[in-house]
Amino acid sequence: MNKNIDQLIEDSKSLLAQLIEIPSFSREEEQTADCISSFLIERGISNNQVGNNVIAYNTHFDPSKPTILLNSHHDTVKPNPGYTKDPFKAIIEDNKLYGLGSNDAGGCLVSLIATFLYYFNDENLAYNICLIASAEEEVSGKNGIEEAYKHVHPCDFAIVGEPTLLDLAVAEKGLMVLDCTAQGESGHAAREEGVNAIYKAIEDINWFNTYKFSKESEFLGPVKMSVTVINAGSQHNVVPAECNFVVDVRTTDVYSNIEVLDIIQTHVKSDVKARSTRLNPSTIPVEHPIVQAGLSMGKKMYGSPTMSDQALLPIPSIKVGPGDSARSHTADEFIYLKEIEEGIKFYIELLGKVLK
Repeated sequence: MNKNIDQLIEDSKSLLAQLIEIPSFSREEEQTADCISSFLIERGISNNQVGNNVIAYNTHFDPSKPTILLNSHHDTVKPNPGYTKDPFKAIIEDNKLYGLGSNDAGGCLVSLIATFLYYFNDENLAYNICLIASAEEEVSGKNGIEEAYKHVHPCDFAIVGEPTLLDLAVAEKGLMVLDCTAQGESGHAAREEGVNAIYKAIEDINWFNTYKFSKESEFLGPVKMSVTVINAGSQHNVVPAECNFVVDVRTTDVYSNIEVLDIIQTHVKSDVKARSTRLNPSTIPVEHPIVQAGLSMGKKMYGSPTMSDQALLPIPSIKVGPGDSARSHTADEFIYLKEIEEGIKFYIELLGKVLK
C-alpha cells in the first residue's frame, strides 16, 4: 500500500468531497456506503457491508492477536435551515472545505481510512486493524455500529473518529429518556374530591431537581437529570387523575444506565419507564496504551458531553479526531483542509506508538 502521506492526504480530500456531494441522511446511506466500498476496492482492499456499514481488515490479520477498531460514521443530519451555501456541494474557500458532513464526521472518517491504508499491508504489527465506516450514528440507530460490531472479529479497544480538535475524549456521557406517570384520582375541582396527580408529580419533579448521586465522574462530573416535558389535565374543573412528564438523564462513566434507573425508581413514587437503556456512558482507563500514546504527543484529556458510537460499543474506546465539535450541525459546516492533513498525520503517529 502507498506509504506516500501526501498522496493519502490528497486522496482523502477527494473522497471527502465525493461523500459531501452524496446525500446520506441517517438510514439513507446506501450511496455513501457504496462510495467508500469502491474507494477501498480501487486500492485492492476487499470489504463487506452489513446494512450500510462498511467493514475491512488489514492484510495480515492474525486471529491470535488483539484487534484495534477504527470507527467513524458517514451519515449526516439534515441541513441546518440557515445554510447559505449548497450543503451538497463540496466548496473550497479560504482553505476550508464546506459541505454537510465535512466536519461531523467526514474529516475524521477519511483520516481514519487513510491511516488504515497506511498500515494495511504491514507485517508483524502488534495488533490487527478493523475498519468500520458506520451508518445511523446521528440517530443512534440499531442498524449502525451496534449491528456492525456483531459481525466483526472481537476488538480490544476502539478509536472513534469525531471532531475533538485532536484532544482525547476519555469519557463520554450516556443518555436515558424517561417517561414518568404520577397516578391520582379524578374528582370535581369545586369539592373535596380526588387526588391531584399534578401535586404528586411535583414531589417527584422536585426530587429530580435536587437529588445528588453519591458518585461523581472525574471527567464528566455528576449525573444530570432535567425534567423537560409535562402533560396533565383535561379541563379547569376536573382534578387530574394522571400527570405525565419526561426526564432527560445524562449518565456518567461511574454508573451504568441500569444502575441509575434503579436508583431513580427506588426514590420516586411515579411509574418510571426508560425508552431505552442502550446508550451507555463510556470510559477508557488513563493508563491504557492508546491514551498514554496520545498524552505523549502533547494532547489533552477531557470528558465529552455529546454522544457518539462509543455509546453502543461494548469495548473501551477513545474519541478523537480532526475538526471542532462546535461546528457540527451548524449552517455552512466546514473543516479546514489543514485539519485533515493534521488528522491523518496524528492518527498514523498515534497508532504507530501501539502497533510497532
